[in-house]
Amino acid sequence: MMSIMRNEPNRRTAAKEASHERIVVAAARAIRRSGYDGTGVADIMKEAGLTHGAFYAHFESREAMLAEAADRAGAESNANAAKVIAKAPPEQALQALMQAYLSKAHLEGIETGCPVSALGSEMPRQSPEVRRAATRRIKEMIDLIARQLPDWGHPSAHERALVTVSTMVGTLMLARAVNDDALSDALCSATLKSLALPKTESAG
Repeated sequence: MMSIMRNEPNRRTAAKEASHERIVVAAARAIRRSGYDGTGVADIMKEAGLTHGAFYAHFESREAMLAEAADRAGAESNANAAKVIAKAPPEQALQALMQAYLSKAHLEGIETGCPVSALGSEMPRQSPEVRRAATRRIKEMIDLIARQLPDWGHPSAHERALVTVSTMVGTLMLARAVNDDALSDALCSATLKSLALPKTESAG
């Protein structure tokens, strides 16, 4: 009997953690799909299979949930980028990443893709905690790109990574914005061509 009583708090904690995880996963998808302003607490809780009233057992505010969702979305995106890099030969890793980022699958998979391209235009109007979470993941993304460059460790690599990330994100935003498939494809193709490393650099 005593063993059962001792285990009960552990089960409750595990259940709460599992519920919290479902909320964050649902919110991370929702902000990319519907935007920050289009993501409501009631809808997220319903998608997570929980009651609206249970929300404040997990978060102090809607902004706290959005901040954690922004962090999770960024982490997922960067983890996916790291997987693409890991599968490619070192000298082809950056090109493989850019091709995956500007692919048709990523362009169409907005709710599971890069949150920066999905939410960039909304960021200036978000709370400091949401912007802080998103900024941390953007910095992580920039560093991931810089590490693939031949001159990694030098200021020039960081500068090139800044340009590469900015161009990739901007291109994806424009490619999604237009209703002309040919133009969308052309935007992505032109960016890939422009960002490609010169042969002498990619060869190391």
